[in-house]
Amino acid sequence: MFAFVPFRIRSSALLLAFAALLAGCAGPAPERPEQAEPAHGAAALMLSQSPSAVGETPAGWRPWIIRPDKTKTRYQVARASVGGHERPVLHAVAESAASGMWVPMHLPVAQAPYVRWSWRTDAMIERADSSRPETEDAPARLVLAFDGDWRKLPLRDQMLAETARMLLGREVPYATLIYTWDAGKPVGANLANAHTSRIRLKVVESGPERTGRWLDYERNYVQDYIELFGEEPGTLIGVGVMTDSDNTRGYAESWYGDIQLLTPSRTALGELPDGPVID
Repeated sequence: MFAFVPFRIRSSALLLAFAALLAGCAGPAPERPEQAEPAHGAAALMLSQSPSAVGETPAGWRPWIIRPDKTKTRYQVARASVGGHERPVLHAVAESAASGMWVPMHLPVAQAPYVRWSWRTDAMIERADSSRPETEDAPARLVLAFDGDWRKLPLRDQMLAETARMLLGREVPYATLIYTWDAGKPVGANLANAHTSRIRLKVVESGPERTGRWLDYERNYVQDYIELFGEEPGTLIGVGVMTDSDNTRGYAESWYGDIQLLTPSRTALGELPDGPVID
């Protein structure tokens, strides 16, 4: 029997449910500056120099739980041949699963406005489509989370953020920029998240043509942030990766190499899609 629920109660329940979803989707939880040192975070992102043994979680990385009830992606240190040299990498396996790994930091973006990274995946996820919430999976994603002033946003966004804080006892990022390997959207496409305007995606790889090999990328993430969010980014508070296949109930396996945050004087690869490929 269908029970009548007063509108305000239903609205509150929906708000709570959506806030919980936002908290999971929005990215890693920010930390106070004294808890997240930029130098330590940058060192942890250099996976090839990780002191962790094969099969362990890489030192300095933390789990990013999307939702407690979801099966978690397995992340562990592995060894792989990258550019002809065997080195530690981060191996991710998602079997109808969704979670990420991230490194906390507190970095003013002007200090290092470029990000360089490498990854590899051997196959695409069947039926995955980042533009549809019911199939929003990807074999490889790089996630950057930013701080900012929530007071500038519409009241609804402020309420969702405050509700998420109360539900989980932690902050949510002001904005999250995700570089993604999409099944079919063209390289350079900008995608909106199906659940919140505080997450934006940029496609940096598309389709299966370059699966099975290591690929290198470099982006000016400050420029990408301005393009996607229409404002200057705040402090960079976290960098992470995510391989997920929960919505399609599929399988995904990827490997992540070093992630570097660079000053303009240290960039060398140029903009996508013409960056070099490491076979």
